[in-house]
Amino acid sequence: MKISVQPITYVAPDSPAARCGIRAGDALLAINGEPVRDLIDYEKLTAERILHVDVCREGKTISCRVKKEEYEPLGLSFETSLMSRMQTCKNHCVFCFIDQMPRGVRSSLQVKDDDWRMSFIMGNYVTLTNVNDEEFDRILRRRVSPLYVSVHAIDPVVRTRIMKNPSAGRIRERLEALKAAGIQFHAQIVLCPGINDGAILAETLTVLGELAPATASVAIVPVGVTKFREKLEHLDTFDREGSKAVIEQVSRFQSAFLQKLGTRLVFLSDEWYLNAQMPIPPTEYYEDYGQIENGVGMLRLFENDFLDALSEKEPLSEERRVSMAGGTAAAPFFWDLYRALDPYRIHWKLYPIPNRYFGGNVHVGGLVTGQDLCEELCDKPLEKTLLIPGNMLRAKEDVFLDGMTVSDVESALHVRIVPVSDGADLVRKLFEDFV
Repeated sequence: MKISVQPITYVAPDSPAARCGIRAGDALLAINGEPVRDLIDYEKLTAERILHVDVCREGKTISCRVKKEEYEPLGLSFETSLMSRMQTCKNHCVFCFIDQMPRGVRSSLQVKDDDWRMSFIMGNYVTLTNVNDEEFDRILRRRVSPLYVSVHAIDPVVRTRIMKNPSAGRIRERLEALKAAGIQFHAQIVLCPGINDGAILAETLTVLGELAPATASVAIVPVGVTKFREKLEHLDTFDREGSKAVIEQVSRFQSAFLQKLGTRLVFLSDEWYLNAQMPIPPTEYYEDYGQIENGVGMLRLFENDFLDALSEKEPLSEERRVSMAGGTAAAPFFWDLYRALDPYRIHWKLYPIPNRYFGGNVHVGGLVTGQDLCEELCDKPLEKTLLIPGNMLRAKEDVFLDGMTVSDVESALHVRIVPVSDGADLVRKLFEDFV
């Protein structure tokens, strides 16, 4: 990675950096003789109590000796949070969702991120195929743990086929190096029928089990296919029987891992059980919900939070009516769950929203767009309030994946839209926000 440290934009008053004379506008060069490439280097190198900091000021190198408490922040801020450019992906994965986007989506949805630093900081999944040997050595040297790694297959030929990147076949070598360095990783497998399932999946899970406890957990999600694959390789999807077969195969591994390792280690996303029309597993199955971002246990956790919050409520003094919208996949689960609201004088109507925007086998609520809501609900007898899953919207914004805003949809449907973050939040809003 090219070293490109940005100028210091801010020095916190009374911080160790301020006390030794470092100023905004200086450029950080090195700490304790080591060049600072990015935030990872900065955080690791500034953890010590005694620092020798080199900065560039007006073309001259100035050295400062800093004395501080261990792990006390040095007090510097930079133009970007990473202190360098985001590393983008050079893979051409057969199932890449970004390649299956329609034309005209906002630019942020077209960025292929494969930056191991964001894996450590934010929990983003990375493939490690876009990391050269020098950079991988830095991962080992800095002991960056845990990482989140998209494994997909241990077999080098299969993984290379999936990612269309010659370096993809080195995954086992690199995972073994992470283990040797004492670095843990969470693994992800996007499963594609006829490519990395069956015997290939068995090999992958066997190796990941052997790498435990470096392997902290494994999530398996089914491949997602949109209608925008005209020029892409054909991919099959899992039907009901195929989903059942995967559940049965993985269950055998879970039983063996639980006996040997004390953890099931590998977990299936909720979609598998919905596709197979099988019950969502009980709470204890998910252990610490470590793969919740992959949709592993999301429905069970939502149910637990919902019922716990509801148990603390009394029936309303007056009847209340509300409309709800979500994806089609989990609609049967929520129909059963929301019947618990009936004794509380809450009258609800759940509308499953077909995903016409993406099409294909995309049925989850988080990918429903504003256009989907408008098309499906324009002629429905909606109440004044429409509850939607909060993950339909971009984080901390009121924008759907297709660029429509909450206000746009509210105007089109003549409703008040209320995003819901989890089961407890749903109960709170049903009982308090509408009073």
